[in-house]
Amino acid sequence: MAGQGLSTDEVQGIREALAAGRKPKVVFTTAAGQVAGQLGQVVELTDPAASDEFVVVRFGRDELPFSPADVAVAPRGAGRKAPAEPKPEVEEPAAPAEPEFVLDTPRVPAPRREEPKVEQQVEAKAPARRPVKAAKPKGPAGLTVTLAYAEGEWTVAAQQGAKALAKPYVVKPAEALRMVALVDVPGVQEAVEQILTAERAEAEQQAEKLRAELAEIEARLAELRDAR
Repeated sequence: MAGQGLSTDEVQGIREALAAGRKPKVVFTTAAGQVAGQLGQVVELTDPAASDEFVVVRFGRDELPFSPADVAVAPRGAGRKAPAEPKPEVEEPAAPAEPEFVLDTPRVPAPRREEPKVEQQVEAKAPARRPVKAAKPKGPAGLTVTLAYAEGEWTVAAQQGAKALAKPYVVKPAEALRMVALVDVPGVQEAVEQILTAERAEAEQQAEKLRAELAEIEARLAELRDAR
């Protein structure tokens, strides 16, 4: 199973192959989730500036967008069927010899009577059939909802399997605290409260600084009015 995604040169090579009418094969990496190790075909490369998932891969009957980190170039010979095993040849038993009819031949007494020989025929056994494994029904892909905090903002994202259902969008701190309250895990709610406390203290310091600057500006304005 490939562990790394596509490099810049490999993406350019796929773009040239698509322009030539070919559909390169790729293998899903561990970053793709449950489909890791499966094979697919690249059918299109969209604009990378519009979305990070610009590699459109045909997987079964679906064509889904993925990022370069989700796929890698498939090794040569991947997906080829193994050659069929040759069937054993069955030897047909030899036909019994027909009796010879001789006309006008003098009888010669046989010295003794021999018992007829019985030839044993070996029956060729048909090759045993391999048991057919019943295909397990494929269940729905797993759903992942992520609450993240970075650079002073709380974001929520949702993903089902390798498909992004919702891109990360910003939520209010109060909403983030309510989401965390639903998770009964020691230490998680305390960590969120510490982040909110630090943000609240920083906001109060900025407000106090702005109030001091505003008071200084108002005092300056009062002096300018008195100077008329």
